Amino acid sequence: MTQLTPSSPTGYDTLFNLKGQVAIVTGASRGIGQAIAEAMATHGAKLVISSRKIAACEMVADRIRQSGGEAIAIECNVSSRTALQSLVDQAMLHWGQIDTVICNAAVNPYFGPLHKIDDQAYDKTMGTNVQNNLAFFAMVAPQMADRCGGSVTIISSIAGLKATPNLGAYALSKAADMQLARSLAVEWGHANIRVNCIAPGLVRTDMARVLWDDPEKLARAENAYPLGRIGEPSDIAGVAVFLAASAGRFITGQTIVVDGGATIYGGEP
Repeated sequence: MTQLTPSSPTGYDTLFNLKGQVAIVTGASRGIGQAIAEAMATHGAKLVISSRKIAACEMVADRIRQSGGEAIAIECNVSSRTALQSLVDQAMLHWGQIDTVICNAAVNPYFGPLHKIDDQAYDKTMGTNVQNNLAFFAMVAPQMADRCGGSVTIISSIAGLKATPNLGAYALSKAADMQLARSLAVEWGHANIRVNCIAPGLVRTDMARVLWDDPEKLARAENAYPLGRIGEPSDIAGVAVFLAASAGRFITGQTIVVDGGATIYGGEP
């Protein structure tokens, strides 16, 4: 990965240049993942577009290629470690390296009081959102270390920073992801592998539709956001590019909150 030094001031024009990088984005067929993938391609990265629905992945990859970028589509259900290993193997076979991973795909099979969640839903939430992020990291990190650098970004949530009614298990998994990033950042920093989280607020995606599709719920959310609106997928994409690029080369183990100010403001008194 490109490293800038104080003795190379002309390097500032490459701060957000991802040319030469290969990036895998999970859950990239729509929403935040799609926005991140397209933004990274715009900045020069070669993309692996991944989700459970290969046809949707192909559409995103086609969009990138039609815009002059490079992308392939690989089907992957992140709930399956076998599928994750296949994703890594196919990406390596095609591109020969993996420089950046965006762990965007996640599940939320249960909406309701935390104490009423059954074991199956709890295990699926924690297994997919936390344990498989760790397993995915273990699959890609060694080849990053061999090349002395890499970046892994987990898309967490502000739900992991505050109590959230009816989303307790999901929030628990997202808080765990923040600690996962901190732990891996310490363990792999010697190999110049950086691990961070992005914690979005409410973003207009299909997964969060129940929280914004109703006009009354949307109005309450907008009142709680100092910027007066909820997020759009493109609001998250720029931060993902930043963390993968040379601009973020000294940032690791951090959770960057991208929430329009929601976590610092409780709305009008």
